[in-house]
Amino acid sequence: MKAVRLHAQNDLRVETVPAPQAPAAGWVALDIIAAGICGSDLHNFRTGQWITRSPSIPGHELIGRVSALGEGVTGLSIGDRVVADSRFWCGDCAACEAGDHHLCERLGFIGEICDGGFAEMTVLPRRLLHRLPEDLADDAAVMAEPVAVALHAVRRLRLEQDAPVLIAGCGPIGGLAALILSDLGHRDIRVADRNGARAGLVAEVTGARVVSLDSNTDSRVRYGIEATGSTAALRALLSCIGNGGAIALVGIMHGTLELDPNLLVEREVSLIGCHAFKDEMPEAISLLARCADRARALVESEIGLDDVPEAYRRLIAGETVGLKTIIRP
Repeated sequence: MKAVRLHAQNDLRVETVPAPQAPAAGWVALDIIAAGICGSDLHNFRTGQWITRSPSIPGHELIGRVSALGEGVTGLSIGDRVVADSRFWCGDCAACEAGDHHLCERLGFIGEICDGGFAEMTVLPRRLLHRLPEDLADDAAVMAEPVAVALHAVRRLRLEQDAPVLIAGCGPIGGLAALILSDLGHRDIRVADRNGARAGLVAEVTGARVVSLDSNTDSRVRYGIEATGSTAALRALLSCIGNGGAIALVGIMHGTLELDPNLLVEREVSLIGCHAFKDEMPEAISLLARCADRARALVESEIGLDDVPEAYRRLIAGETVGLKTIIRP
């Protein structure tokens, strides 16, 4: 079968590899329908931070159709369409026993611990698969995983209904957070991104207002979402947050931040870490069923496996306007 494999930092190849063997007990074979390229895929490509096995097939945002069932698998049938939960947790540590699988002490992800969706087929544990409603379009359904991530960040903020929210970064998570806030009825959503066309697209789809992080100090907001991964953007966002406010940190950071802690102490500003998602996947699927057309409007393009290396280049260079590039094997 054809697959995209990450061999090392900055070394991504389209190759022909053996198809997966029959699924083991508790595992399920999938024919990949679609997979999304995530910012963390690009981060791993650029830094090698999460390369634990090489070569590996990336792709933790994926939907597929069940083609074979391992022994003991229940609740799924051949032909079912499913979306993958990206988190590969151990099930034995204190966090897992408490139901906090996203905080597992040995947490890994599909595409790292096991091969992911940048291929024609894959094999995954049954416990990571959610059946999809058949009337949810593929190009919306494949965004269930990043929607769950964005939803987790929004939940962690514990927003007041009418309070303004400023989102730094209109990539997939920032844009989907704006979509979630719009769906929840928030009327004052502000977005900032150095790519003006992308910010404009998010504003058009969600009803958000495009602002600059450099022009909000006289009109500070209570809540912010940092979805850029830029320490410079976080510093700017901090200046836009009013006393008693909070920022959800969901972007994967490059570099470290020099920060005077008194800024947080004296103004009682909270920085809230948001890692992956907890139990938001079913709600994310339901939200996409309501907002499918708007979610699909955020898609940049659909590509084949041969086009993935060039898509990585364009995404890293910031040449895209749409938020999500979808692979169709």
